[in-house]
Amino acid sequence: MASRVDRLKKLLSVQEQLKSLHETRHAGHVAAAAEAAREAAEIAERFNRDDSLSALFPEVYNNRIASALTRGEASRAAAEQELQLVATATARTNLVERNYRDARRQEEREQGDQERLEMIMNVRRPPG
Repeated sequence: MASRVDRLKKLLSVQEQLKSLHETRHAGHVAAAAEAAREAAEIAERFNRDDSLSALFPEVYNNRIASALTRGEASRAAAEQELQLVATATARTNLVERNYRDARRQEEREQGDQERLEMIMNVRRPPG
């Protein structure tokens, strides 16, 4: 069976990967929200130009603007949720990392104690 240190090391690796996943997803949602806002602004600008077809199809422009704004809001909400998941993953990662360091120090301490005990036992034994 793997030692506690080995298990904690693997768990730390998984927690770091999970944290990276949530950070990446957060960045993707932020980018999608920015893109939707840019698209809505671009459509609104075209809607307001004199040479646009907005006078003929105002509902098409309005629907596309509303759709882009809705998409942007959904992306912002998803980014906020991912940000909360990043915070949770960071806290878990820090906890596991602390436990890993403590377990590694404890294992090293026990190993050193065992080596000293063996040296003491070898010194006390008379040759022969």
